[in-house]
Amino acid sequence: MKQRIYLDTSVIGGAFDEEFKQITTQLFEMTDKKKFTLVISSLTLSELDLAPTFIKDFFNKIERSNIELISASAESELLANYYISEKVVGQTSFDDCHHIAIATISKVDILVSWNFKHIVNVFRIRGYNSVNLKLGYSQIEIRSPQDIIEYETGK
Repeated sequence: MKQRIYLDTSVIGGAFDEEFKQITTQLFEMTDKKKFTLVISSLTLSELDLAPTFIKDFFNKIERSNIELISASAESELLANYYISEKVVGQTSFDDCHHIAIATISKVDILVSWNFKHIVNVFRIRGYNSVNLKLGYSQIEIRSPQDIIEYETGK
């Protein structure tokens, strides 16, 4: 069974960041080879609406058959707010929490992000998963694109 990998917006923008470009390109090449299914949320699409045209153009070139679209909900907003009330991160990180909540509720296999401050951070991951378990949700795997590439290529 193909893994369902949720992408936050930082991964799409990573294709244009010198530090992340090579790995991000490899991730999208693996998507083209149908190694996994990309999961994008309505929140990701809203954030992309605010992105520069070249990032939107990059995203629009991704084969739609490789993408599963999921939606934010009242439940995901409540869960995101709970992460904040439990002080996993501060109020200014609501959108980051909302990505995690949407992915958690949709039971994706892995959430992938280049956001090391608020998302791909061992202490934050423990916090998100603590809240998830407390509220009866499954734990969520949170990784960087580098982790996915290393796993898939064995490097």
